[in-house]
Amino acid sequence: MRVLILGGTAEARRLAAELSADPAQQVTSSLAGRVAAPRLPTGRIRIGGFGGPAGLADWLRAERTDALIDATHPFARTITANAAEAAAAVHVPLLVLRRPGWVAGPGDRWHWAGSFAEAAEVLPTLGRRVFLTTGRLEAASFADLADLWFLARSVDAPEPPLPPHTRVLLDRGPFTVEGERALLRDHRIDVVVTKDSGGTATAAKLTAARELGIPVLLVRRPPLPGGVPVVAEVADAVAWLGGLRR
Repeated sequence: MRVLILGGTAEARRLAAELSADPAQQVTSSLAGRVAAPRLPTGRIRIGGFGGPAGLADWLRAERTDALIDATHPFARTITANAAEAAAAVHVPLLVLRRPGWVAGPGDRWHWAGSFAEAAEVLPTLGRRVFLTTGRLEAASFADLADLWFLARSVDAPEPPLPPHTRVLLDRGPFTVEGERALLRDHRIDVVVTKDSGGTATAAKLTAARELGIPVLLVRRPPLPGGVPVVAEVADAVAWLGGLRR
């Protein structure tokens, strides 16, 4: 069975490792190539785009792919849409593997925005010293906020334009609550901005913000394509593939 995993996430790596242990399956993981030094999964790997939905459809056809699993980041809107279109075009079964979003608990001071543009509009009402953890591609949405100070953390350097008062911190999770608490205190952060990525690798900042009474501004996930099955756990993705083989 030939399986293509669109990945880059921890879930994608765990899925690739589990499937690669079965000699009856040939697994290829595709990474977008946006991170300079990605954590590579087990099995065959390809890096780079496909050239839109038509290019992905051509690849699926040429490789005689039996199943496609989209295990990309919850905010990878373009590749998720391309996967749905390509899979439908060549009649390849498609599954979306998405970790659940974060859920506020007692003491959390969360505010929600429907887009990064909306978040930039709301942000000045919440604080002046910002811990920005939306990733390197989205930092530009806040470039016009000249009256605020930003600590922008990402794996690779964020793409300009950036807010004029920005300090860049290059780092990769998982992070600890102790480390995040110290970071917030040392930089006198009074508001955290992030996107609803879910998972545990970067969730410590939410706990630290709760403990320090700092508000958090979260950007909601983009909607998934209609009609595509979605699971939250790697085990469920493995079971879905098993159903295709029967």
